[in-house]
Amino acid sequence: MALFRLTLKSTHLVNGLRLEKGMSVEVASSGSNPLISNGGKEVIAAFQRVYGLDLSSAKGYLSSAYFEVKKVS
Repeated sequence: MALFRLTLKSTHLVNGLRLEKGMSVEVASSGSNPLISNGGKEVIAAFQRVYGLDLSSAKGYLSSAYFEVKKVS
């Protein structure tokens, strides 16, 4: 299992949620990209835990077009 850091590339307003450029979370994932593995559930849970934001209604934004994904370890 690898650790990934996901960082927003730009500011977005999604379904009433303001996502600021630079917001980042770290997730452990067994896949090569946590945005697509398991439907992005780890990323959604991490944003809920860190920022209190529910991204489950913003699944279209869980892509590499909006997030920079770096493998930490």
